[in-house]
Formats: sequence, structure tokens, C-alpha cells
Amino acid sequence: MNNSAKVRKKVLAASSKSTIERSWLARIAACPHILWSVLFIIAPLMFVAYFAFTDSAGNFTFENITNLTNYGETFMLSVFFSLIATVVCIIIGYPLAYFIARLKPRKQKLFILLLMLPMWISLLIRTYSLMALLDNGGIISTFLVSLGFEKLSFIGTGGAVILGMVYDYLPYMVLPIYTTISKIDVRCIEAAADLGCNGWQTVKNVVFPLSVPGIISGVTMVFVPSISTFYISQKLGGGAFDLIGDTIERQFQNKLTYHTGAAISLVMMILILISLAVMNRFSDNDGGEIIV
Repeated sequence: MNNSAKVRKKVLAASSKSTIERSWLARIAACPHILWSVLFIIAPLMFVAYFAFTDSAGNFTFENITNLTNYGETFMLSVFFSLIATVVCIIIGYPLAYFIARLKPRKQKLFILLLMLPMWISLLIRTYSLMALLDNGGIISTFLVSLGFEKLSFIGTGGAVILGMVYDYLPYMVLPIYTTISKIDVRCIEAAADLGCNGWQTVKNVVFPLSVPGIISGVTMVFVPSISTFYISQKLGGGAFDLIGDTIERQFQNKLTYHTGAAISLVMMILILISLAVMNRFSDNDGGEIIV
């Protein structure tokens, strides 16, 4: 018994020592990430909050926040365009993600590669390519005129801005949905078939509920950059639309309105955090309830 107790004591001591060593190693390994987060996430947020609640003389004030009522229409237009772009991405992205997930593994890799290829190119270049295609004297317009149709006038419209958002952010909708669908247990689909479900009923009652987390992730990844974009609206909107991203950029270019730009950025960050919290609340479960 004494030998057994001694062995147990040595094992516990060795285990405790190993745990302490792993704890210190984990802390050391986390240091670069913590430093990066402090320098490039927390510190910028603190600077934004500081400038949002101070005036040009550095005095504390709420005037920058109260002045945001002048930008109500800009906020609403940005949210409207972003919601439309997000809905269009869902309508296009979900069937595409489902189609890719049902292919053989080799074909899945090929389609995912094709989907990600545009993401390897700068957003600026992709937006310029759309301008070259959709401009009044662009390739598509010239082709339509050669066929006897009227010249295309698409640049400078809300549709062009939404198209740019969909084109640039569609992969961010497809990839998380594809990942979620591809991880669904095949036995769930087989069980639905055994219970008499056809293809549509299986998608509606099994695949869709289980892919809700991927949809929420895709909505987040599309809606957040869409609502804060400024380059797409400037180039494809032709300056006809003043979205919240354009307003923030313009305010930061002028020292006199720098604090107003910080206040708009702060409100945008709060709204985005609230939307993320709401979406995470609805994606707590790994999948929705399956009703067969």
C-alpha cells in the first residue's frame, strides 16, 4: 500500500508539473497575439472613442454624437443597400453551396478553387473591372449598341452599387454555408429518405435547419463589410450615393470634422457588435430543429 501511495503521489506531482509547464507555454505563445490585439484592435478603438467624445480643443463633449441625427438618411440608405446585397447573396449563394457540397470531393475542390480565384485579386481591381464592363462606353454597352440596342446606362445607379457588393462579397456567403452543409451527417439525409421525404422535403426539413449556423456566418461576413464599404459606392455609384463609408472617409480627410467621423465610426462599431450578438444568439445551436 505504501509503494502504491508513493507511485500515485509521484504521478500526481508529475502531472501537476506538466500542467504548470503547459500553462506557462500557453501564456508565452499567446503573447504575440495579445500584443497584436492591443496595438491594432484595442488601441485604435480607444482612440476612436476618445475623438468621438472630444472637440478640437480636447474638451469632453456629446456634440459629436448628437450631430449624427444629420446623417440619418445616410445610415438608412447604407443599411438598405447592405440588406438587399445580403439577401441576393443568400438567394444565389445557398443553392450554389448546396450544389458544390453534393459533388464528389475532387469536383468540390475544383469549384471551391474557381469560387476563390476572384478573392486572390484586389477589391480595387475587381471593382475597376466591373466599371470597364458596365460603363456607358464599356464592353457590354458597346456590344449592345452593335446589336442595335440602346446604350447601357448602369453606372451611377443603386443597382450598380448592389451588384458590386454582391460580386465582391458572394464568396463570403458561399464558403461558410458550403462548409456547414458538407459536414452534415449523411445518415440524417438517409433517415429522411427512409421516412418518405423527397428531395425538396429533405432540403427543407433536414439540410436547411442544420445549415442555419453557416447562413448566419455568411450573413455576418457579407452584411458587415457591405454596410461600411466606400470604394464600391464611389466607383460604381458615380458619386450619386453617399453611403456611411463615404461619409466616414470624407470626415477623416478634414481636420475640422475629424471628431464627427470618429463619432460615426463609433456608432457603426456599436451597431455591428449588436448585430453580431443577435446573430450569435440565434446560432447557439449547431443546427436548427429537424422536423421530418
